[in-house]
Amino acid sequence: MKTIWKSGDIPVENTEKKTYRKVCRLKQKTMEIIKARKLKYDYLKYDDNGQASESYTAVEEIDLDIQPGQFISILGHNGSGKSTLAKHMNALLIPTEGTIWVDGMDTAMEPELWKIRQKAGMVFQNPDNQIIGTVVEEDVGFGPENLGIPTEGIWSRVNKSLEAVGMTPFRHRSPNKLSGGQKQRVAIAGVMAMHPKCIIMDEPTAMLDPNGRKEVLEAVHELNKKEGITVILITHYMEEVIDSDRVFVMDQGHIVMQGTPREIFSRVEELKAYRLDVPQVTLLAYELKKAGIPLPDGILTTKELVDALCH
Repeated sequence: MKTIWKSGDIPVENTEKKTYRKVCRLKQKTMEIIKARKLKYDYLKYDDNGQASESYTAVEEIDLDIQPGQFISILGHNGSGKSTLAKHMNALLIPTEGTIWVDGMDTAMEPELWKIRQKAGMVFQNPDNQIIGTVVEEDVGFGPENLGIPTEGIWSRVNKSLEAVGMTPFRHRSPNKLSGGQKQRVAIAGVMAMHPKCIIMDEPTAMLDPNGRKEVLEAVHELNKKEGITVILITHYMEEVIDSDRVFVMDQGHIVMQGTPREIFSRVEELKAYRLDVPQVTLLAYELKKAGIPLPDGILTTKELVDALCH
């Protein structure tokens, strides 16, 4: 009689163990790193007696599927709900209704919070609020130390993280002597040293000059490509999203558009209706097309526009 090997409710014969394990690994790889269903969050306003007097719905009816290794951008004007959504991805906020899962873990389950925040790290708008060490390498090692990683492992993570964001030459510097872009890269290294599967970046370039924005974005794209870390970028700079795998547009707490950057930026008038701009080169191509020049929709770069004009 053949013995049966079980995992969950799926019986598998001994001769099929290898096949089953392969299927499991494949399912693991394709499982969403972030998944939300019917997500809703209400901010409550309290009176002088500490009683909830009114509420404001910041996000509502959010369905979201983000796969491991993707580079995702979320766009929206101020007050659209994008930062509120980002805070749910790290369990800083718990849904009023609906569910959000991080690497398969329900954020509403309190015992899972520590694991969730190890899987999904947050990088905020102001790096000064995130950097606490007096020396760069000490700051980067703070997270792993709090995870109980042995000393040798901490330094290994620090070395790798600083190298990944191009900050190794500054490891013995005081963060106070760094530029804004360099500080933000240190903040990213500090999150990376905790070995997250996903990094959520809530307008990380909003306080930086153009050079600082370029530094940070290059570092993040390198992490995504070389380390396979899922990146979720919350931004209002249109040029920052053109290399994303997928773009979500939010308005009044809802996801109102989603698609590839080319698909999104092909819908210029719709974006304008949501009080959003498009990359300058995309807008120029759009106006030229309106003037009668035969150009494709959704041009994203200067090279694409020049090539299209030449043809």
